[in-house]
Amino acid sequence: MLAIFKTIPTHMDYKGQKLAEQIFQGIILISAVIGFVYGLIVEQFGWTVYIVLGGFAISCVLTLPPWPMYRKNPLSWQPVVPESSGESVQKPQESLKKKKHK
Repeated sequence: MLAIFKTIPTHMDYKGQKLAEQIFQGIILISAVIGFVYGLIVEQFGWTVYIVLGGFAISCVLTLPPWPMYRKNPLSWQPVVPESSGESVQKPQESLKKKKHK
């Protein structure tokens, strides 16, 4: 049964994260404006809160799961370079001499 959970994708690419953030902010803004106007018309602040909470719930359903629309631009990673067993690899920072500032 745990193998089923491993097949579920859990990642988003960077453009997908940006899109999810824009959708989230748009839904929250629209629901806040609609809630404010409707609450002002009926003179009940509770309706404003309910509409904003409804917008929040809708935006969570649309943006929190990694839907396929958020995974269209995956990053292409560089291949792993195997280390040779006999040589020690020196980092570029270690090979430079430190300069003393006056």
